[in-house]
Amino acid sequence: GQNEMIVHNHHTEPWKVTVVDTGLNTMTGGRIKRIRPYIGNETFMMTYGDGVCDVDIAKLVAFHRENGKVATLTAVQQEQQKGVLDIAEDNSVCSFREKKASDGALINAGYMVLEPQIFDYLDGDACVFEQKPLQKLAEEGQLMSYIHKGFWQCMDTAREKQVLEKMLATGNAPWKKWED
Repeated sequence: GQNEMIVHNHHTEPWKVTVVDTGLNTMTGGRIKRIRPYIGNETFMMTYGDGVCDVDIAKLVAFHRENGKVATLTAVQQEQQKGVLDIAEDNSVCSFREKKASDGALINAGYMVLEPQIFDYLDGDACVFEQKPLQKLAEEGQLMSYIHKGFWQCMDTAREKQVLEKMLATGNAPWKKWED
């Protein structure tokens, strides 16, 4: 086909957005590596695009700059969805209780601020950003977490998509910060 961009609304934020086709089989680290020619020496942001949130981007960037690390990821608490078991060595159940939101672990929410030095941690197209690069950044003390306590929801399943669409249709979409 033919590439075409149509701007439907001329009100814009002071952002610079670059869209790069990094290839169908390129892994997450390889995708970041492929944008290097467009970054120069600028701090940049990265997201996976499979979730929505109400993270205050300005506060996230300010937090990143205050800490002076190579990478900052947004962390959210993943709600525990099942009952919690305490199991002994002989596999007997010592206790059971229903889930609490606070039972979940902090997870990578997929909204990151990165410095150009990140490219030094990335190999080629097969590089998985969430494996060796993030592990090495953590080992070197170059990875910060910005803990977000607001709304965050991934959209990995059809059920999650339906939940988000219902929130949007009913006017209860915490991530929606713009006017129609």
